[in-house]
Amino acid sequence: MLDTGTARAGNGVYAATTWGMNGWSESMRQELLPSTRVILIQPGAVHTELPTPFTTKAAREAVQNGYAKATVQPKEIAEVICFVLARPRHLTINEVLLRPADQLG
Repeated sequence: MLDTGTARAGNGVYAATTWGMNGWSESMRQELLPSTRVILIQPGAVHTELPTPFTTKAAREAVQNGYAKATVQPKEIAEVICFVLARPRHLTINEVLLRPADQLG
């Protein structure tokens, strides 16, 4: 399964963009206070068509192997997003990390 918090050989760009989004969203949150809420939703492996666009066979197979076991459905992520957005305006949830229960890391 994919890991959103650890740098590993072969996922340097993924790690950089993930960590970059963390910093960017926190910066935006502080700049836009209090009129705009910035919420970072970080799903782990979700049962989607993500493996489809990979152009190299090795990369596609590696992602497909991890995502073949994904039990989290897109609808479940949407439900969490709706919950977060439904909180009162004076309350914000800054980050949500969601993973399948059996996902490592």
